[in-house]
Amino acid sequence: MKKLSLLLAALLTGCVGIPQGVKPIDDFDVQRYLGKWYEIARLDHSFERGLTRVTAEYALRDDGGIKVVNRGYSAKEDRWKEAVGKAYFMAEPTKGYLKVSFFGPFYGSYVIMDLDEENYQYSLVCGPDKSYLWILSRTPMMRPELKNQLVLKAAALGFDTNGLINVTQD
Repeated sequence: MKKLSLLLAALLTGCVGIPQGVKPIDDFDVQRYLGKWYEIARLDHSFERGLTRVTAEYALRDDGGIKVVNRGYSAKEDRWKEAVGKAYFMAEPTKGYLKVSFFGPFYGSYVIMDLDEENYQYSLVCGPDKSYLWILSRTPMMRPELKNQLVLKAAALGFDTNGLINVTQD
C-alpha cells in the first residue's frame, strides 16, 4: 500500500518540476501578466496539434489562483477549440513558477524563463521538461529580431528549437 501511495504521489506531482538549467524569473508581477497573450511559436504537442490563432488569457480566480483559457482554431475541424484551466504559484508569487491544470488533479509546470520586465510584452515559457516551449506576445506579431533572440536563448538552454512551430495569427 505504501508503494502505491508513493507512486500515486509521484504521478500527481511529477510534472511540476523545472527543467535542468532553467531558472524562473524573479520580480514577477502577476497583475501585469494577466490578460491576453498570443502564441508566436511552440514545440508540438497533441493538445495543440494543428491549431492556429492560439491565444492564452489569464485572469485572477477567487481562490487566489489564476484562470487560464487557451483557445485555438482547427482548420481541419473548422471550429475553435478551448481549454479552461487553473494555475497556482509553486513558490512565492514574485517568482515565475506556477503549476497549471486542465485535467482534474493533474498539474504541469508553467515556468516563465524570460519576460519583458519593463512592459510585459513578450514571454518565454516552458513546462516540466524541455519538450514544452512557448514564445508568447501581447500582439499577434513579434519583431523577427526579438523572436530570434528568444529562440537563441531557448536553444542555449537545451531546447530543440529546430522543432518550433510558427503559429499563424491571421
